[in-house]
Amino acid sequence: MDETMRAYRMIEWDRAPRAVEVPVPAPGAGQVLVRVAGCGLCRSDLTMRRMPRAGGERLGWTMPFTLGHETAGWVAALGAGVGGLAEGDPVALAASASCGTCWFCVRGLDNGCPHGLAGRGYGRDGGLADYVLVSGRRGLLPLGGLDPAHAGPLTDAGATAYHAVRRALPRITAGGTVAVLGAGGLGLFAVQFLRVLTAARVVAVDPGSDRRALAEEAGAVPLDGVDASTAGRLRQLTGRTGADAVLDFVGTDETIAAGVAAVRAGGAYGLVGSAGGRLTKPWFGTLPRDGEVYTFQGATIADASEVISLAGAGLIHNRVEEFAFDALDEAYARLAAGTLDGRAVIVFDR
Repeated sequence: MDETMRAYRMIEWDRAPRAVEVPVPAPGAGQVLVRVAGCGLCRSDLTMRRMPRAGGERLGWTMPFTLGHETAGWVAALGAGVGGLAEGDPVALAASASCGTCWFCVRGLDNGCPHGLAGRGYGRDGGLADYVLVSGRRGLLPLGGLDPAHAGPLTDAGATAYHAVRRALPRITAGGTVAVLGAGGLGLFAVQFLRVLTAARVVAVDPGSDRRALAEEAGAVPLDGVDASTAGRLRQLTGRTGADAVLDFVGTDETIAAGVAAVRAGGAYGLVGSAGGRLTKPWFGTLPRDGEVYTFQGATIADASEVISLAGAGLIHNRVEEFAFDALDEAYARLAAGTLDGRAVIVFDR
């Protein structure tokens, strides 16, 4: 094993990250060293790259740290006391950090863990490096026959979309309609989960013709971008009843207003997108009668594990676009511009 490795690190607050050489970490007692096969890039990385000191320190982040929270690879070395794993095992790393012992974690609600504001790739060393160190087996997910070079996005983009769908399932009826606002990485995953887990019609709303085409290929009815007519068009598709559920992976004022207005009585609106939109008053007459409106970020370890199982069974597919480590800046620029054909994944030496 080399003494140093490549890492793409935040060095200073509110400054662009850069590629550097750092020592390869050695696993201590209870730790696992993972050789990274691939690490996905996420739009939240773009915010982290501009994080001011006050915001980062409020979250408990420490500088410097390596970016990357959609990570998979192979077990490279085991610290003392770690059982159930062997060197060479393919594994993915749960994207969301959690302590495992708090009120939320012991109830399987680990995406609500109050200790999860800092984790691998956000305030702690993440997977945009040749190796990443993991404390304990919590959040290490076996991959079976899945390619670890492409599996990283399943743990965040995939798991977050799955959490959204799973949360809405009690409101979705056979023969009903679910609208997915935004057919990008998360939205396309949501379309696939809805097709696997429900007998509802899925409508994918996106301004991009390429994204609509991919959603249609995955089994959705395509609808062009959100505007003042969207809620009416969705209601017309449902015989004026409204959608069983609307899952909003955008989160602007426009998508929130249209999404809530399109939900039937007793339905659900789930906000996942973080574009900064607001739900305007008055609440009475705006919210779905006897329905629910909720928002969340992230997913649980169980969500990520189930997504990996669905992918391993061939029921869902993870569309990726590979980049070399030296092309990281290009990959982030493409992500920011919205010109990617799939989830951007930095692929390390296989």
